[in-house]
Amino acid sequence: MARHQSFTVATDVQVYFCDPRSPWQRGSNENTNGLLRQYFPRGTNLSHVSQAQLNAVALRLNQRPRKTLDFETPADRLHKVLR
Repeated sequence: MARHQSFTVATDVQVYFCDPRSPWQRGSNENTNGLLRQYFPRGTNLSHVSQAQLNAVALRLNQRPRKTLDFETPADRLHKVLR
């Protein structure tokens, strides 16, 4: 986000920066980290993980229903937005 100011000017979307050491301000991020830990425990050297493995995990997570999306999947919600 080094170019957040040019992003804001180009899109008219404000960028919000959470306070350091305030995980409650990043709920979705923290939840996603927890989901990723199911596949890659803390300390996993990701340089040993193939792109195919990363893609498979991303696909599984994007096909997982989320309470915050009224139990739709992120993929379903994105598809609705892009129609």
